[in-house]
Amino acid sequence: MNTKATILTIFLLITVSNAADICNLKISELLECRPAATPPNATPPSSGCCKALSHADLKCLCGYLDSPLLGKYNIDPKLAKGLPGKCKIQNVPKC
Repeated sequence: MNTKATILTIFLLITVSNAADICNLKISELLECRPAATPPNATPPSSGCCKALSHADLKCLCGYLDSPLLGKYNIDPKLAKGLPGKCKIQNVPKC
């Protein structure tokens, strides 16, 4: 694992363990989106997921797409990256 990934993993573990917000999202809000980003039978994003993403710092979330934790939780980065578009969120940053 490279240094950047290790630091990001440590940061995520500390953040999750302290129940802090990540990119303006609470952990419970992030979990709302998990079914829509979990293969092989990803569901459409729920209204709760879309509501959460509408106030999230999407540019900040881009920084987590390469996190090894996504794989640990069976989250597909490509599916996760497509959620703002499926929620019809405007002005989505390119990751």
